[in-house]
Amino acid sequence: MSNVRRLYVEKKEKYAVTANSLGAEFKSYLGIKVSSVRVLIRYDVENVSDETYSRAVKTVFSEPPVDDVYEEKFDYDGRVFSVEYLPGQFDQRADSAEQCIKLLNENEEPVIRTATTYVVEGDITDSEFDAIKNYCINPVDSRETGLEKPETLIDSYDEPKDVEILDGFIDSSEEELKKLYDSLNLAMTFKDFLHIQNYFANDEKREPTITEIRVLDTYWSDHCRHTTFSTELKNITFEDGFYRKPIEETYNDYLDNFKILYKDRDDKFVCLMDLALLAMKKLKAEGKLDDQEESDE
Repeated sequence: MSNVRRLYVEKKEKYAVTANSLGAEFKSYLGIKVSSVRVLIRYDVENVSDETYSRAVKTVFSEPPVDDVYEEKFDYDGRVFSVEYLPGQFDQRADSAEQCIKLLNENEEPVIRTATTYVVEGDITDSEFDAIKNYCINPVDSRETGLEKPETLIDSYDEPKDVEILDGFIDSSEEELKKLYDSLNLAMTFKDFLHIQNYFANDEKREPTITEIRVLDTYWSDHCRHTTFSTELKNITFEDGFYRKPIEETYNDYLDNFKILYKDRDDKFVCLMDLALLAMKKLKAEGKLDDQEESDE
């Protein structure tokens, strides 16, 4: 028998703003006319005593003046589906409910999961119902979940394996290293990979772990290192078109300021990063940017 209690909370009809808005959106955005829409917040609760649970129903999970509460199940007509956050996504409602229950009784260790249940009433086809579900579910952070109640909400995980050590990495030939590089599907370049081998062979004097390689790959990605922005631009041309003249004039103005600001410096070169920042550097050189946060970057 499941130790999980299930609770549905629904706004009373005259307060059901979200449900009424959804019905209008289905009609205006999807071209689907439905008789009515109901939206219920579903709470699955475990590890809470009977006394605390009874208090929480009317103080944590619902507001009696504006909410209807259904325990375990509710009656409905039409089609129904529920949506929950993807594993790993932060559930603000569940977290807040757990904290509030602890305020009711500090000895409780509640485990709560939430979902949103939609009831759609009306004569709609299967394809229209699928369109409604696609409209309500953001696949970036949510997914459709079943209607059955789980046996437990407590997650159990297998003990992870030891982190893999890449044996033979520092002594691998370039050909062997290239095969490993290709198999790992890394974002870094092979030249970066060779640099890592050299570092572990000569500085660390040990084999790296796969975790270290993955971390370096993340922080050495183009997004983090801005390798594209920092690539030297040598052969710049301008295509014919309406905006060619102003773009070319702006670029030539950049080159003029580049020569002034980087006079006698051979470590600077034209790149996208410098194109983006030179105006700021000019303002600073002219004393017009004295209220500025600066970092090592």
